[in-house]
Amino acid sequence: MVQNLSRIIAQDKNFLNIINGRRVAALSQETITVLCPSDGLAFATIPAGSAGDVDRAVSAAREAFDHGPWSRMTAVERGRLLTRLGRLIEQHGDELAALESRDTGKPIRQGRADVAAAMRYYEFYGGAGDKIHGDTIPFLDGYTALTLREPHGVVAGIIPWNYPMQIMARVVGAALAMGNTLVVKPAEDASLSTIRIGELAVDAGFPDGVLNVITGYGREAGAALSSHPGIDYVTFTGSPTTGTAIQQAAATNNRGVTMELGGKSPQIVFADTDIERALPVLVNAIIQNGGQTCSAGSRILIERPIYDEVATALGERFNKLVAGPHDADLDLGAMINPAQKRRVENYVRAAAEAGIDVAGRGSIDSNAPAAGFYVAPVLFGAVDPSAIIAQEEVFGPVLSLFAFNDEQDAIRLANSTEYGLVAGVWTKDGARQHRVAKRIRAGQVFVNAYGAGGGIELPFGGFKKSGHGREKGFEALYDMSATKTIIFRHD
Repeated sequence: MVQNLSRIIAQDKNFLNIINGRRVAALSQETITVLCPSDGLAFATIPAGSAGDVDRAVSAAREAFDHGPWSRMTAVERGRLLTRLGRLIEQHGDELAALESRDTGKPIRQGRADVAAAMRYYEFYGGAGDKIHGDTIPFLDGYTALTLREPHGVVAGIIPWNYPMQIMARVVGAALAMGNTLVVKPAEDASLSTIRIGELAVDAGFPDGVLNVITGYGREAGAALSSHPGIDYVTFTGSPTTGTAIQQAAATNNRGVTMELGGKSPQIVFADTDIERALPVLVNAIIQNGGQTCSAGSRILIERPIYDEVATALGERFNKLVAGPHDADLDLGAMINPAQKRRVENYVRAAAEAGIDVAGRGSIDSNAPAAGFYVAPVLFGAVDPSAIIAQEEVFGPVLSLFAFNDEQDAIRLANSTEYGLVAGVWTKDGARQHRVAKRIRAGQVFVNAYGAGGGIELPFGGFKKSGHGREKGFEALYDMSATKTIIFRHD
């Protein structure tokens, strides 16, 4: 698999934008060097797009929406194209998994899982677009009123670096199923799978200009895209700080936005929990993708009678965790870049200096390249709920433990941060399951389970600082469309 990727890179180290169905360089001819997080070495380049390149992409998407065949296609025809793209992703699965793994530093098995999820998004939305219906509304005598769901027009999809293939799929699938056209801007740290899928969309037969992919720095290409007057709707996944800037830029044109902005997600472990069943899930929820997951379960709240038992068991598991190169397929890979590595290390250092107990710590594989961006996973015990590490999103393999006294105390602690994306509740008590799930302020609540964002069919989004709007499932199709009301007078 990795050899296959090496052959691809050797043939084409210079990846290009996809604009109007064609592979093109940036107007400036400038490029950005792509580094592999596992070893810090350059292995490809992407275009350094700017405002002029954004103009080209938005113009192509506008032409495709206003005048191209896309606007005349039925929902069934659009769905067939999305399904065809999913099949092409399946056919190129080994290539895409290896590409994603090398570009982001995640273990190759995670790259394979990302391919499988991307395929499922295109499969789901390929069959969903013709299932969104309008309504007829009882109204005055002599009138008939009805509603239609119509596309926004040109959508900007600004994609993060942690799950580029998956998040591109959930944006593209929902937006195209509803008849929008798209300009996708991936993060400069991880653009390769996004570009490759843009090429596969051309092969699948999407009309020119329907799906455009442009790369570049966020401060240049991203800022130009989010503020562009030709964009009708913006969707973004990333940090609250960047999300605020994008919302402000979109507001200059009075455009709508969907924002998924991270989390500080709790898992509540009651004394009646099946501990052996819960332990692997609790660990995986923080080390998946190196903890670089918006929905990572970064806080575990444990009822006092079992606190020592659970803390000890988690510490033993953390001590065995190993970070290493993507192709070694260990417990976790590298951080995405040196800045993210420093960010996580600074949080760990500050917590240790504050006297917070280290209850467990993994290691970095002895064969890992010294220039890779590795951080060993760390478990902190008996954390003060007001501590910085308890309140701020670390976005790394760092887990904090807290003790609680009773159900009310657990709910208070779970809701004690500015975030509200995902939560987990572990208990055999059916009544408690319902009570606690209803009182937690989070967009998704898992009971006796935990999924990083959940399945393709499950609406996903946050409360509070975690953002607004919903992705995934049928809810995403509503976000990617607007309601039109038509009233007929016929008396």
